Amino acid sequence: MNEKNRIRKEMKDKLSSLSKPFYEHYSYEIAKTLFKHEDWTEAKVIGITVSKEPEVDTYQIIRRAWETGKEVVAPKCDPKEKGLSFHKITEFSQLESVFYGLFEPKIEQTIEVKPEDIDLLFVPGLAYTREGFRLGFGGGYYDRFLTRYDGKTISLAFHFQVIPQIPTEKHDIPVSKIITNNEVIHIK
Repeated sequence: MNEKNRIRKEMKDKLSSLSKPFYEHYSYEIAKTLFKHEDWTEAKVIGITVSKEPEVDTYQIIRRAWETGKEVVAPKCDPKEKGLSFHKITEFSQLESVFYGLFEPKIEQTIEVKPEDIDLLFVPGLAYTREGFRLGFGGGYYDRFLTRYDGKTISLAFHFQVIPQIPTEKHDIPVSKIITNNEVIHIK
């Protein structure tokens, strides 16, 4: 097993052993910190995945975005091209379960939004370093999307998902901030 897959497995095990009360508490702390952050308050259009437990809960973040008049755009995967497009959603009923139980926008009910129109992009992952590098789920969808996106990026993570080191490659693009239940990590 290579190093990346070893870390993925270890992190998936840690995440799945997180009890529901801790999962809820940590997700709430992360959202509370995010809502006070200027990247959040200034953003008009946010690109965000619809979380699947045990990832940090994004449902509460999406609801808050709608309540405060922000546009929410969610990713749609194209497995053939291994590409991502983002589509505006105004309610959860515009989502459908596609691959691996992930919820994605229904193409026929949503409008695609260009990368340059997204003010703040939430980048998911399994593990992160303090330098902003991330280990994703292995599909490379976000790695490819980030080469076409130059807006602000932020990752939401439980404190134990921040680890000392991840094998990186020269094409890896770090996120600009990581918000955990304990701290905000600003990347230079």
